[in-house]
Amino acid sequence: MTTAVASAKFRWGPTAGINISQYHWKQKLVDTDYLVGYNVGVMGELMIPGIGFGIDMALNYSMRGAKVHFGDQKVWASQGMGTENLYFHTLQIPVNLRFKWTRMNGLENYIAPIVFAGPMFNFNLSHSKCPVVENPAGSVGVQCGIGAEIYKRYQVTAGYRWGLSYDVRTIQLDNFSARTDSWFVNFAVLF
Repeated sequence: MTTAVASAKFRWGPTAGINISQYHWKQKLVDTDYLVGYNVGVMGELMIPGIGFGIDMALNYSMRGAKVHFGDQKVWASQGMGTENLYFHTLQIPVNLRFKWTRMNGLENYIAPIVFAGPMFNFNLSHSKCPVVENPAGSVGVQCGIGAEIYKRYQVTAGYRWGLSYDVRTIQLDNFSARTDSWFVNFAVLF
């Protein structure tokens, strides 16, 4: 009698993508518009063979932000503020639980659907200079998405990220802060 021992398979590789983000303020005092940003980094995937479950994690440099119309309010227009592009440069660490369909009668060798969800940790490296706002050292969010693995090497994923803690807060108005939400598309090559 032989015993088969299943071992998890770890792969890693470069990843890059784009994001379209916007701020969601606690109160509706200023209008914001979406801005396009990007991320680059390295991603790892640890999958349990046979059942399709695993985790993925990444270490990314990410640029994200939003266009804020400060000039529409007298409190900031009087300081010479207008429409400002507020970007954040962050070290981003997402950790996801994922499921990859791996039992599709051989089709998974060509394309395998993926779903994932998990927390995301952001550490601010720098930000746009804007004298009316302050920024925390980091923030926390969650993300979820779908995608596909092509030829067991290339992964294309897309999803949505919700900020849970604030990314920007005004200096003059108490308790006026915003979190960042964004759509994203990523591409990774795993070895």
